[in-house]
Amino acid sequence: MPASVSRSLRQAGIPASAVGAYAQEVIAGRTLVSINALVAFSPASTIKLVTTQAALQVLGPTYTWKTAAYASGSQSGDVLNGDLVLRGGGDPRLTMESLWLFLRQIREKGIRQINGDLVLDRSLFAARAFDASLFDGAPQKPYNAGPDALLLNYHAFALRLAPDQSSGTARVSVEPPVAGLAVQGPALVDGECGDWKAGLAPDITDNGIVVAGNYPYACGENTLYVHPYQMSRAAYFGAVFRRLWGELGGTLKGQVRDGALPEQARLLAQWQSAPLTQAIQDINKFSNNVMARQLLLTLASQSPGVPATPEDGEAVVRSWMRERGIDAQEMVLDNGSGLSRSTRIAALTMARVLLAAYNSPVMPEFIASLPLAAYDGTMRNRLREKSVAGRAHIKTGSLEGVRASAGYVMAASGKWYAVVCMVNHPKAAAAGPALDQLVQWIYENG
Repeated sequence: MPASVSRSLRQAGIPASAVGAYAQEVIAGRTLVSINALVAFSPASTIKLVTTQAALQVLGPTYTWKTAAYASGSQSGDVLNGDLVLRGGGDPRLTMESLWLFLRQIREKGIRQINGDLVLDRSLFAARAFDASLFDGAPQKPYNAGPDALLLNYHAFALRLAPDQSSGTARVSVEPPVAGLAVQGPALVDGECGDWKAGLAPDITDNGIVVAGNYPYACGENTLYVHPYQMSRAAYFGAVFRRLWGELGGTLKGQVRDGALPEQARLLAQWQSAPLTQAIQDINKFSNNVMARQLLLTLASQSPGVPATPEDGEAVVRSWMRERGIDAQEMVLDNGSGLSRSTRIAALTMARVLLAAYNSPVMPEFIASLPLAAYDGTMRNRLREKSVAGRAHIKTGSLEGVRASAGYVMAASGKWYAVVCMVNHPKAAAAGPALDQLVQWIYENG
């Protein structure tokens, strides 16, 4: 390890045994850094590099997800005498805007009134119980949303709070917009703003959205992002569907429920997502965990007729690695996002994935998905005053007791280096300067 980096780690109270690092020039293969490179460490979100690179090469950069709408009954004029069935294809970026455009396609088929139910077919992914509180006991955090073959808007709400003195409460507007749910805001109180989130207790169920607690008037307008873990997927999708469908002039007479696509149903319309390259930018630049989970299950879903599981997704990733001669016996991929206490990988294994990616046909797409030091994503506020700013593409990772970074550095010499550094220690939160110092050192000495 470079002396400057070792010194920074010592100042943070982190021993060398708690660090796994490796850096290698991508063309000539010269190794610059190697410490505990064969030891399995928790990589936090840097494991997303393994998931996304495997997906780019297995699925291809132009891969798209398809969400299909079917009619299970007869159509008379603008009335569907039966159910409307939406079959999920695992799209990780099916946002409110995408759903609105998709529903417009269905309206253009002449359907206005649905006399039956809205049936949601999620069978592409295996049905498994998901405990949103299991990871860190904070199930309301958006990053704790689970995967879903018919995932809508990351299964999260943005609750916009605005003080309303006349009512003595903070008005709450909801994105995506919903229909059929009562919305209640918190009480307004005097005093400084401070940690305004701590005074709120959002309670979101199938019956309504209640933001209990107190909200200081001095806070003005703010947005609270919430994972409605107590609300069923069908209720969430249904509330948004009814609002958007109604705005398009449509009506739904029946219920919103989960179910399977009937064999006799006819295809009405199909929504095609943006290509995989755009999805992996969201995953890597902004460390989107639920999208990474979706991507691993998408890899597993390429085997037709079998509901996708994370274990099958990991098998696809391991097969891809074996084809490239990457021995990853120590690796535990788990859900593919790094939001896990069991995920493990060695620095050398991660570096070999980066080297394989650099020498692959999808190298430009992959590197472009990584945060650019000092400019965007999770690196936008790091290394801003250093000469390596704008010359390193680095994915970061952060969990309690874990700090990690992995990616590429274009050294001052013009040579490219793959670099990986993982710190697993109770004081890992103080390792940020050392991780950045390593990137700067490679730039200066590579």
